[in-house]
Amino acid sequence: MKDKFQTLTSTCVPIPRENIDTDQIIPARFLKATSRQGFGDNLFRDWRYDKDGNPISTFVLNNPKYKGSILVAGKNFGSGSSREHAAWAVAGYGFKVVISSFFADIFKNNALNNCLLPVVVTEQFLANLFQSIENDNNMTVTVNLLEQTVSNNATGETEKFDISPYKKECIINGFDDIDFLLNNIAEIEKWEESSSITY
Repeated sequence: MKDKFQTLTSTCVPIPRENIDTDQIIPARFLKATSRQGFGDNLFRDWRYDKDGNPISTFVLNNPKYKGSILVAGKNFGSGSSREHAAWAVAGYGFKVVISSFFADIFKNNALNNCLLPVVVTEQFLANLFQSIENDNNMTVTVNLLEQTVSNNATGETEKFDISPYKKECIINGFDDIDFLLNNIAEIEKWEESSSITY
């Protein structure tokens, strides 16, 4: 079971690059592990560190003025391979929400399966959000999963976002698919009993 999520207000980490693929999110050489632990350490590894392992000061994750639980990324985030490790890395670093104007379907599904909330906004909302962060890195965004809204608190803009009812329930309660089934085991057993066929 993961942390429950209903509403989050946080500062943001901006990466205004489009077409960020899963190999950039977590390079293939780090995919040998089967546990989710430790992947956050290598999130955007080749952008964060040089070949000698030294932090690259110009990359946003190495800039102490940017922090928070919300990653704001350019259009088409998570394209490329289907590796679930990309969602593990983003969540493992500490992000709870990723905001973009478009997500690759497989990454979006992997994120939802790991209680990482992908929020799709319009391109104009995203552009305004990047501008607000550039103007003030301490500005905040509020994501209300119950109402399915995302708000730029610097401008007062709010948009609705879509999410499947099933995944919404899972994230609100901190469930993965197994947790969801176990939480509903009484109802499942009751249905099985009422639906059983006797020959």
